[in-house]
Amino acid sequence: MAQRDYYEVLGVARDASEDEIKRAYRKMALQNHPDHNPDNPEAEQRFKEAAEAYEVLRDPERRARYDQFGHAGVGNNGDFGGFGSAEDIFAHFGDIFGDMFGFSMGGGTRRGGPRPTAGADLRYNLNITFAQAARGAEITLNIPRMTTCGECHGSGAAPGTSRETCRQCGGSGQVRNSQGFFQFVVPCPTCHGEGYTISKPCPKCRGKGQVQETRELSVRIPAGVDTGTRLRLRNEGEAGTNGGPNGDLYVFISVDEDKTFRRQGQDLVLTREISFVKAALGHTITVPGLDGDLELKIAKGTQSGTVLRLPGKGLPYLNQKRNGDLLVEILVKTPTNLSARQEELLREFESSAEESIGDKIIKGVENLLGGKSKKNEEIHNQKLLKLILWTKKEFTPLVTARQKEKLA
Repeated sequence: MAQRDYYEVLGVARDASEDEIKRAYRKMALQNHPDHNPDNPEAEQRFKEAAEAYEVLRDPERRARYDQFGHAGVGNNGDFGGFGSAEDIFAHFGDIFGDMFGFSMGGGTRRGGPRPTAGADLRYNLNITFAQAARGAEITLNIPRMTTCGECHGSGAAPGTSRETCRQCGGSGQVRNSQGFFQFVVPCPTCHGEGYTISKPCPKCRGKGQVQETRELSVRIPAGVDTGTRLRLRNEGEAGTNGGPNGDLYVFISVDEDKTFRRQGQDLVLTREISFVKAALGHTITVPGLDGDLELKIAKGTQSGTVLRLPGKGLPYLNQKRNGDLLVEILVKTPTNLSARQEELLREFESSAEESIGDKIIKGVENLLGGKSKKNEEIHNQKLLKLILWTKKEFTPLVTARQKEKLA
């Protein structure tokens, strides 16, 4: 009988992903499971066909050969991939059926006693100050954790005694039960899956092999850390069992806000107010830095909202030999509650600024006309009047009454 196309068997497209193929096989295996279809040879055949198709298509190399050469490329000649029975399929695809049914199936009995198990990882939330984050710090932590019992050295047996291999499971920690096509592998009820029994438990750890203790640990906080930074300390977690390695300790950093600086990544931002006189004339001010006060030059005519940068005066970058910048936002302070004399001076300043502009206009016009002379004074005045009328629209707001008299 001609073999069916593997993609057709599983009901998937030829470009189906590995996950799509796996899901299709799981679905077919459930639908045609011999336990769900007793005395149904057609269902059993579909079950075997699906297993054969999945055996090829789950392997990228074999799938490529099948796509190119068909069944001849993978060497299957209708014998269902070497699966003689449903039990063989269960044993071969234990991962699939373990996921589907929640237990191990035939062929998966554990050998050699209890497996070494790594200890649990621990998490510690550490709050530090801005100064500690900026400069780095050495901080001592007190970490409660499970560690190997020093009395029994992790065996759980009282000093002078030892563990005994479980007689029921032979040290595997598992026993096998059969029911129809299924072979259930479950934890041994005598040793609870440990593979050994303890007749005389250790009085200190009560047979657990571990005790809780608080460990004092020194942690180096690198300069430049920020909230959310995670530090990993290998083998500082809880102790493993049956010779397994310790877990790790993860320290999660939270940094307090600073009263002076605002943080933007590794850049620092601060705000400084200056008077409008200093902003107009220029000035040198002192601003705080991470390592002491810094001088900052304010250029003439600096406007409110200007941001000045001090390169390399910010926070250090982690694992790099460079720093962010210090950004200083300048706010020009407008004076309030002026005295009468101060108001008078400001008005004189404004008036002098207007007069200087008007004077420039007059001089520019006179230069264009070549200056006044008695010989051509009448012609000169006519041309000057025309120019004034022409520029009146643009420059009238800038020309004072006194300057108009000069032009007349």
